[in-house]
This record gives sequence, structure tokens and C-alpha cells, in this order.
Amino acid sequence: MADDRLARIEACGVVAVVRLDDLVDAVPLAYALVDGGIEIIEFTLTNPRAIDAIKTVKAALGTRCLVGAGSVVTAEQVEMVGDAGAAFVVSPVCSQVVIMTSRSLSMLVIPGAYTPTEIQHAWELGASVVKVFPARSLTPHYIKDVLAPLPHLRLMPTGGIDLANAADYIGAGAFAIGVGGSLIDKDCVASRDWATLSKRAHAFVEVIHGARQR
Repeated sequence: MADDRLARIEACGVVAVVRLDDLVDAVPLAYALVDGGIEIIEFTLTNPRAIDAIKTVKAALGTRCLVGAGSVVTAEQVEMVGDAGAAFVVSPVCSQVVIMTSRSLSMLVIPGAYTPTEIQHAWELGASVVKVFPARSLTPHYIKDVLAPLPHLRLMPTGGIDLANAADYIGAGAFAIGVGGSLIDKDCVASRDWATLSKRAHAFVEVIHGARQR
């Protein structure tokens, strides 16, 4: 099961990071992303209604997407999102208890790390993928440099990724990228402009696929 989920993340290449103040439109938002080709969706626990969003999106879209939780930092949060049906857990930090609890519940776990030592440590603890965060402070060359001596890693740079640099990160060897504000435009969500959101999603997918074909 885990391999299938990992394969879906790699095939899509983009994890949509939904960090919004209002999640009332979580379901149409998810449909818009999936219609645009992005089927991996992370709702961050910075919004207390994220768990409800995970439940409703999972119920509405079923197997059309993988729904996960982000900003997870405690074992209790892992258990809550697991009960909600999350397929994966993303954390901004490398927490052993988050990794071990996620694995015990058969969820993929994507902890955050920054330096090569932190990244390798997260991997040794059992990370499914390592979130390189915040990537905004780095460049695609950093991903390439880390992977040169550590080619076994699966890296997902997150933070500051947009259409202008997404291809460079994939070209540098990233397993996938995490994309937030440059994809989930708050104005589009507020105005329920799902067509534009789908076009944004499609543009990211096209860039990722193009980079992999080079």
C-alpha cells in the first residue's frame, strides 16, 4: 500500500499545500486541483478545521486523490488525522515520535529537515520522503548537492516553489515538490474561481512532466 501511495506522489510530482483561514470550500477546492491533475492534497493543521476538511474531501473524492495532513508536530495530532482518514503526514520538523506514530498507523510520513545531517537522520528514523524546508532559503543546486553523496533519499523541497523554479528542482533530482501559495491562490478560493485554480494546477503538472522528459 505504501509503495502505491509513494508511486502516486512521484507520478504527480506536486503536493498541494492548503494553508487557508477558511476551509468551507475544501471539497470544490479539491475537485479543482484534481481536475487540473494534482491529486495529492495536504491540509495543514494551522487551521483547526483541517481535520474536518480531510474527512469531507476523502468522503467526496474517494480514491481520486490522496489526502494528508500538514504542520503535524505531535503524536496526538498524528492519531487524530489518522482517524480522519489521512493517507500521509507532513511535518515542518524531524520528530521521532511523529515518524514512529505515523508508521505504526501505516501512514506515509514526510518530516521536515534542512541540513544533510538532519535529512539523513530523518531518513534513518523511517521517513517515507524528506521535506526539505524551507526551500525558499535554498536553490535547486542544494538538492543536487545533497543527492550526489546520498542518492537513496527521496526529497520534497517545500517553501518558495513556483512555476518559475519548479522544473529546476525536479531537474535537480527532487522526488516531488510541495507547493502552497503560488498554487492555492487565496483570491481564487475566495471568489470560488475553480477554473483558474484548475489551470494553475495543470500548469504545474505540465512543468513537472516537461522537466522529467528532459
